[in-house]
Amino acid sequence: MPDPLSPSSSSSSRLLAQQALSRAAGAPLLSGNAVDLLIDAAANYAAWLEAIRGARQRVLLENYMVRDDVVGREFRDALVERAQAGVFVAVVVDWVGCLGQSRSGFWAPLRAAGGEVRVYNPLQLGQTFGWLSRDHRKSLVVDGVTGFLSGVCISARWLGNPARDVPPWRDTGVALRGPVVTELEAAFAQSWSATGTPLREFPSAAEPTTPAGDVALRLIATQPSTAGMYRLDQLIASLATRTLWLTDAYFVGIAPYVQALVAAARDGVDVRLLVPGSSDIPAVANMSRAGYRPLLKAGIRVFEWNGSMLHAKTAVADGQWARVGSSNLNLASWLGNQELDVAIEDATFAGKLAAQYEHDLENATEIVLAPHHRRGHAEKVRTSQARPRVRHGGGSSGRAAAGALRLANSVGAALGHRRVLGATSARPLFLATAALLVLGVIAALWPAWIGWPVAVLCAWFALNLGIRGWRLRRRQRTAREADARGAGHDT
Repeated sequence: MPDPLSPSSSSSSRLLAQQALSRAAGAPLLSGNAVDLLIDAAANYAAWLEAIRGARQRVLLENYMVRDDVVGREFRDALVERAQAGVFVAVVVDWVGCLGQSRSGFWAPLRAAGGEVRVYNPLQLGQTFGWLSRDHRKSLVVDGVTGFLSGVCISARWLGNPARDVPPWRDTGVALRGPVVTELEAAFAQSWSATGTPLREFPSAAEPTTPAGDVALRLIATQPSTAGMYRLDQLIASLATRTLWLTDAYFVGIAPYVQALVAAARDGVDVRLLVPGSSDIPAVANMSRAGYRPLLKAGIRVFEWNGSMLHAKTAVADGQWARVGSSNLNLASWLGNQELDVAIEDATFAGKLAAQYEHDLENATEIVLAPHHRRGHAEKVRTSQARPRVRHGGGSSGRAAAGALRLANSVGAALGHRRVLGATSARPLFLATAALLVLGVIAALWPAWIGWPVAVLCAWFALNLGIRGWRLRRRQRTAREADARGAGHDT
């Protein structure tokens, strides 16, 4: 089968793959762009601030979280300075992302300077589950010429804490120039319109005499329930013929996507997944680990990052295709959020991202199955590390043997950068059992403790449904009155 992601493919296969990718992503292929890879927050922040401070016409910033700390204040002050200089400054932040991170007063200096700040999807009546949709994008557009997107929020947490020997978070972004910047600005305008009146019109920039670069790419600006990134991720898993290397901060693979990865691995594709070893959201990390076993059995190699937090969301396939952005491999990103990613079809950029991936693996631990669990294609990742058989008898000798096994496994992981995947833990089942028993006892002895929360939830749903019904009736009444007035004018 010819590789549809390779320049050596036949023209018909190439065109078919291009059409499939465009339809899946809902985004056309744009040529003539320049792309620079930005690794970690320090590089991203430096490039963003330089662009903001050099702005002459407009600065459009969209980010899931802007925190009231030294980094957040540096960005806000740079925006204030530009607004005072007459530059149009518009900011969109997410309500949940900034909850507890920065208050409305944080933006008061920018608003006083003439800048505009909007909050995406705050909690409001009439939207029972509306607050579940979040603006998870991280983008910046300056003067309609330079653009950035990444997985990086604006917070000092991304820089680590040298005083406490906490290394920086691992994250990835890109700087963009060329036709894609117009699409990036349009994506911001869509988010801006979702929070209020539409974005003002800007003068059209003069057409450049020469292309910004020679990179072809797609900008995928997903909105809730559109699933463009999910369709593209599925398609790339199907098209890859040699390699598919994934980095994800909050991987919770759903069955269809896991099946696509498994099918690729069984066809001989080198599929790898790099995820955090320690996460800022431990519950998600536990769900991710619960899905390792079917991946490993299919021959997919799974690695856990050894640093403080891996927050990057990237993919690179066959040395020709790469993706960078804000979308995680989970349902929230694929279906619930506003996300922003760039899919790049360029061997040079894909090579850089692949080289960075291999560099990242030097600071990661590979998760492997115990030898007796491996079958078929999984033999490709067989390790010489053997797990001693332990009799799980009672008494201190059995506990000591189990403790020694855990210690040996930890030492082996530290020395060989591999760790044997343990048996699926029964602890979550016992915790769920205990929680249900406690709820049952409370319901039997103190029914009001259960009844009152249920009553509050029912009242909340009733209030929101009533408000939505009232708004719908008001719109229908307004429409009927307008139709009646129009009929009167016709007669």
